[in-house]
Amino acid sequence: MVSTVTSSVYDIKQFGAVCDGLTVNTKAIAQAIEACFKGGGGSVYVPAGRFLTGAVILKSNVNLYLEAGAVLIFSEDVNEYPVVQSRWEGVKRDVYASCIYAENSENISITGHGTLDGQGSFWWELFRNKENEYPRPKLVSFDSCKHATISGIKMINSPSWTVNPICCEDVTIHNITIVNPSDSPNTDGIDPESCRNVRISDCHIDVGDDCIAIKAGTEDTVERVACENITITNCTMIHGHGGVVLGSEMSGDIRNVTVTNCVFEGTDRGIRLKSRRGRGGIVEDIRVSNIVMNGVICPFIANLYYFCGPRGKEKYVWDKNPYPITEETPRFRRIHFSNITAREVSAAAGFLYGLAEMYVEDVTFEHVSVAMAEDAEPGLPAMMSELEPMKQRGFYCGNVSDIGFYNVTVSNHEGPAFYVENGRDIEFSKCKSKQPKTKDKMIVLKNVTVSEHELS
Repeated sequence: MVSTVTSSVYDIKQFGAVCDGLTVNTKAIAQAIEACFKGGGGSVYVPAGRFLTGAVILKSNVNLYLEAGAVLIFSEDVNEYPVVQSRWEGVKRDVYASCIYAENSENISITGHGTLDGQGSFWWELFRNKENEYPRPKLVSFDSCKHATISGIKMINSPSWTVNPICCEDVTIHNITIVNPSDSPNTDGIDPESCRNVRISDCHIDVGDDCIAIKAGTEDTVERVACENITITNCTMIHGHGGVVLGSEMSGDIRNVTVTNCVFEGTDRGIRLKSRRGRGGIVEDIRVSNIVMNGVICPFIANLYYFCGPRGKEKYVWDKNPYPITEETPRFRRIHFSNITAREVSAAAGFLYGLAEMYVEDVTFEHVSVAMAEDAEPGLPAMMSELEPMKQRGFYCGNVSDIGFYNVTVSNHEGPAFYVENGRDIEFSKCKSKQPKTKDKMIVLKNVTVSEHELS
């Protein structure tokens, strides 16, 4: 790359940008993007240096390229962020435009070897003090776009969610690094929302909330759009509330998701599915394989009594009695885990809890090894009413159907390695309990209609 304007490369310095970290360059960058767009497309080039800017609005056929050593520092002036209509936590409303934003665009990308610094501490303080007029910017959000790519760059200190494609198609997120402080509020890493055909690979994510969260809107979303055909591979997740999370915004359905070849280090939970009555929607056809976890509270969660968010404390959500099945009834099914190792687990090896009227169904665990931490602290495997903290427990399953455990080992646990209450068609084959701390039976079943056992 060269620092000149050619037929396809538009250097922001040629449009007046100054790399002193103090001069606001919003207009200069916008002029470079407009020239690139009107010229038929190309690359808007950010050379090495520190460039202060407000919201950057991308347009079709524009690649924002950050050279090694280039840093876009996003302003703490709220007036530098226009108010746009986009989703916030699953519902469309007025929000501050993201630090980098695009809508209804095609062939857009952010690439290179530079850094995006969202200066999130300013926004986190506004949020904590309830002083923000509109929801905080995300660091990067594309709304209703096609053929979008983010590759190579580093993202730090996001004001809220870091990368949030919404209702997009054909999205590639590759080889990026995301680092937000562990105590920063709602700073998820990558959240594809109601998107189709998304590929996330070779990323490193260390954040203050979920590392990757797949979403599809809430019951208050007017247009229900599925999030489907999502692949996640070769990623490392550090800290965060969950490694890969599905929901709780899943009213438009989540389907066809694969997670492979990843490492979770110190994420509160590992693979986490969550929803509740009122949301509706289906999470189905999920495959998770070749994962190593260390230092998690619980590696596997499927919880249909999740109580966080609006109306989450109402009786309709927490009541354990069966309700009529309607379009507001969520459903989890066809979820398969294989070749997974989890060590230094504190609360439980796994927690599956379906609704009394809609069991979690068709879940398998194959070649899975879970070892509890010796110095474990009690913790909640899932967020639901009337659940007491657990410590070194095995798999805890309630309201489940067609669940299979094959070559599953639980080590250093208290109580049974496998506890199932209110279940149908539960199968065990070649499962093991190692170094149990108590003399309980390895498998305890309560109100289970059919089960098969082939123990080692």
